[in-house]
Amino acid sequence: MKMLQKAEIRRAAARYGLLLLGTAILSFGLYNVHSQSQITEGGVFGLQLLFQHWFHISPSITGPVMDIACYLAAWKLLGGGFIKNAVIASLGYSFFYSLHERTGHLLPYMGDKPLLAAVLGGLFVGVGVGLIVRSGGASGGDDALALILNKLTKVKLEKCYLATDVVVLMLSLSYISPMNIACSLVTVSISSFLIGKLYGDREEEETPEQKKRKAAVGMAGAVPEK
Repeated sequence: MKMLQKAEIRRAAARYGLLLLGTAILSFGLYNVHSQSQITEGGVFGLQLLFQHWFHISPSITGPVMDIACYLAAWKLLGGGFIKNAVIASLGYSFFYSLHERTGHLLPYMGDKPLLAAVLGGLFVGVGVGLIVRSGGASGGDDALALILNKLTKVKLEKCYLATDVVVLMLSLSYISPMNIACSLVTVSISSFLIGKLYGDREEEETPEQKKRKAAVGMAGAVPEK
């Protein structure tokens, strides 16, 4: 029993370690690449950068607020385990982003090289978010928001993701040039590809909660052999 408990603790430590590593990589990319190159993301991430530009509110503040609002709205759809991991990821992202703000930019200015910024930004976001979702969490409110739209409109989930990205990118035209918005589409494409690769076939797997429920139903409906 003790060995099983230790193994479970090790698995949990590895999972949360991977999750926090993902938030560190994600926040590093958004601060060092996106925020100083006018290359943006779609969805909630892009909305955070939009608020930062127009209202001077740090993503370390708007990030958790937007994420938690989306999580609360989608509580019934995502379940308690997912919500717990997602909140941990949001807090980790907020901590690391505020840390980057205190240390300052570590990468050179790439505002005059939008395509390079788009590629690097896509790599950081793709790897960071990919590690987060691979560990069972969420990179932000984007996942919850897409699920809400899917539930309310019956539109395919991937189209819901695309819709939120496009809406935010169009709003970002208020402070970002069309050329940089085009490069932002490159970023979104790269990050989406990497997230899919790192996430793998996890969406096909059952969560522990689903397995427990299925096992309980099976035991309740089992007919003893004669």
